[in-house]
Amino acid sequence: MAYTRLTALEAAQIIKNGDTLGLSGFTPAGAPKAVTKELAAIAEAEHAAGREFKVNLFTGASTGQSTDGVLSLAKAIGYRAPYTTNSEFRKCVNCGEIRYNDIHLSHMAQEVRYGFMGKVDIAILEVCAIEEGESTCKAYLTSAGGISPTVARLADKVILELNSFHHPEAGLLHDVYEPLDPPYREPIMIKNVTDRVGKTYVEIDAKKIVGVVECNIPDEARGFKGEDPVTTQIGRNVAQFLVNDMKRGIIPPEFLPLQSGVGTTANAILAALGQDPAVPNFNIYTEVLQDAIVPMLLEGRVKEASTCSLSVTNECLKQVYDNLDFLKQHLVLRPSEISNSPEVIRRLGVIAINTAIEVDIFGNANSTHISGTKMMNGIGGSGDFERNAYISIFTCASTAKGGVISAIVPFCSHLDHTEHDVNVIVTEQGVADLRGKSPMQRAHEIIENCAHPDYRPLLREYLKIACGGQTHHNLPAAFAMHDTLQRKGDMHLTDFSEYMK
Repeated sequence: MAYTRLTALEAAQIIKNGDTLGLSGFTPAGAPKAVTKELAAIAEAEHAAGREFKVNLFTGASTGQSTDGVLSLAKAIGYRAPYTTNSEFRKCVNCGEIRYNDIHLSHMAQEVRYGFMGKVDIAILEVCAIEEGESTCKAYLTSAGGISPTVARLADKVILELNSFHHPEAGLLHDVYEPLDPPYREPIMIKNVTDRVGKTYVEIDAKKIVGVVECNIPDEARGFKGEDPVTTQIGRNVAQFLVNDMKRGIIPPEFLPLQSGVGTTANAILAALGQDPAVPNFNIYTEVLQDAIVPMLLEGRVKEASTCSLSVTNECLKQVYDNLDFLKQHLVLRPSEISNSPEVIRRLGVIAINTAIEVDIFGNANSTHISGTKMMNGIGGSGDFERNAYISIFTCASTAKGGVISAIVPFCSHLDHTEHDVNVIVTEQGVADLRGKSPMQRAHEIIENCAHPDYRPLLREYLKIACGGQTHHNLPAAFAMHDTLQRKGDMHLTDFSEYMK
């Protein structure tokens, strides 16, 4: 059976105002790029004619400029979940134009299945190959798993973007598995990092497929700036901490799988671990695989890796495809609810390392909001991993914006991760090991080991004026540093006296 071939514009014209779209991809990797650009043009034309045109988006995580970017600029997004990194989208969220639901990535597919978020009208999946059957289509995904199997099954209609930019056998990297819903859910039988429990393709009811759009569009890969002295030192501090834990017998001698977030600091940490001879060859169980890991996989420094997304530059993606025969034995791509599954993370003993915007002196972490109000990106999968990790580590530079902002504060302006889920904090200044410590012990540990020396006297003073029971706080002064930043552009205070009146 040959499915109908459509242009990107013809496919976009199937989508109507108010439709909810379920998209493939996780980060810009594997996200649709042809139909969404045409959809943005349709929205602009409708708005120019005085007609409303907005769609709702369900995704695995962020997408790229060809989806979140163009649709935000076209004022074409009504509601969206979950994580995103696009600057145009961020502006629309923070000015109230888009209703944004920031939820844990492991929850996304199941909350759609449970009916918490309404129905899926149309799924748009980027694929590298299609087996066109009479009753069932086998669709092979490209560079990410995301929520593709769930939205493809639940959608009324499915549009496939057959993107020849990707290797036609990229689907061999995938392990597509969708769990049953309670009370019928069964254990996810992943006991080792690259165990496979599913299929290499998404199975779709052929009657749902309204068209195939053929294209050749590169992934909108994000490049990250290179390491600097601060991120390099953070990486070394993390590596040394883990080596010390291994020497103490806290971490077994064969080591444990690592998860690391996205960005320059994450790359620096992985590079430091890879270069440390005291660290044995290790495994990765994560949601996003970055450039730093691919050479280590090819060299054997990383033995096995499981991820949801190849969030790599296109040069690195070509390296993956050029070594597909080898990597399909050592690398697995999974749907996000499997890559981020609390059950699997806990079973494997994953060591989780993620980045915070700010951390307070008691160990609470803010990873989403600037000054408690402006959304940066979203919680992503950090909560999935940190809450279930063997060791939960948060990293950040001790200061930002040339030193006018301290990342260590008396009280976080927004809480994503409570003190109950944070074991270790690392900055370029040092390491605060919070395990087994009371709140006041944690406060001294964080101030003396992680805060920048310029801010330590101020944070010590806060503890002196704080009072209470188990956790000491001075509520009038708790956000004094944030308030000073907003009023004067700098967190440096002379003292807290003006907040004590």
